[in-house]
Amino acid sequence: MENILYAPWRTEYVSGEKIEGCVFCHITEHPDLDEAHHVLYRDERCFIVMNRYPYTPGHFMIIPHHHTDALESLDSQTWLHMSGLAQRGVRLLKEHFGAQGVNIGMNLGRAGGAGIAEHIHMHIVPRWSGDTNFITSIAETRVYSTDFDKIYSRLKAVSAEYFGE
Repeated sequence: MENILYAPWRTEYVSGEKIEGCVFCHITEHPDLDEAHHVLYRDERCFIVMNRYPYTPGHFMIIPHHHTDALESLDSQTWLHMSGLAQRGVRLLKEHFGAQGVNIGMNLGRAGGAGIAEHIHMHIVPRWSGDTNFITSIAETRVYSTDFDKIYSRLKAVSAEYFGE
């Protein structure tokens, strides 16, 4: 084999401690572990966490504390709150992360493409012109050009400015 793509950050995923039950409820229930879980922000309705397996650098998710797999059952105040956090998150990515565009989306249910279908969550994905390449298109592989923890630290440093304390 001539071509080898190293992904040492996946070691934790393969050999790390497995969380029993809903991973998002685990994060909700353990605010003392926010830094370890890469939580950017939390309040009484939601939390914002970095996606551990992002589409692009800076990809984060807005997640309600309320465990549900059905958007239609989420109370409207929480939905409006999530939307407000999304607006502020987009501004953060544009102003402090240099995003030229942003994708916002939710994959509802396994059939809708949700990797964690049991707890709804909204993806906020920064984008740049030319950020896709052949390896993503034909090899279903993403090349991450920067360190995940450095991105978390960079976004965490300004998150209070956008989301509050």
